[in-house]
Amino acid sequence: MHAGHVGELDRVVRIVKIVGFVNCADDFTQQPEVINGCSDVLTDIFGAERGAHARSAVGTNSLPRNVPVEIEMIAELASEAKM
Repeated sequence: MHAGHVGELDRVVRIVKIVGFVNCADDFTQQPEVINGCSDVLTDIFGAERGAHARSAVGTNSLPRNVPVEIEMIAELASEAKM
C-alpha cells in the first residue's frame, strides 16, 4: 500500500484480507509459508489488532512479468472527515 494512494497510513482501520499468489513449480507446497512474510510485515506495521486478517495462499505456474509473488489486499479505511 502506497501512502500516496490512501493518504496517511493512519487511515487504515484494519487489514481485512490478503490473497497471495506464489509463482512456483507444480510440486511446491509451501505457499502458506511464503505468504507468512506478508502477514508478518502487516502485523509489524499495523499491530496485532489492526494487522490481523483473513488470507489465502495460492500456487500458480506463472505470474505477470515473472514476478515471484503477487499480493491482493483489502483494507478498511477511515474517512478523511474522521481523521
